[in-house]
Amino acid sequence: MGEKEVLFYTKVHCPLCDQAHKLLQELQQESPFSIEVIDIYQDDVLLEKYGLMIPVIEVDGKEIDYGIISKDKIKKALTNF
Repeated sequence: MGEKEVLFYTKVHCPLCDQAHKLLQELQQESPFSIEVIDIYQDDVLLEKYGLMIPVIEVDGKEIDYGIISKDKIKKALTNF
C-alpha cells in the first residue's frame, strides 16, 4: 500500500494551525506520509466549510480532527489501513 496523504486545512496567522503543522511534522518522523497544506482562504467553499473549525486534518477522505489537534487521533488514522 502507498504512502498515506494528509490534507491539512489551514490559514495564515493561526496559532492552532502552527501547532498542528508542527505535530504533523513530528509524526512524519515516526511513519512516512505526505502533507498537503491547503489554505482555506484560497477557496470560498472551503472557507465557508472550515472557517470556524481550522485547523482540520483529513486522512483518506475522512476528517480526523479539528481545532486543538489530538496526536493520538492522527496516529490512529495513519496506522489503520
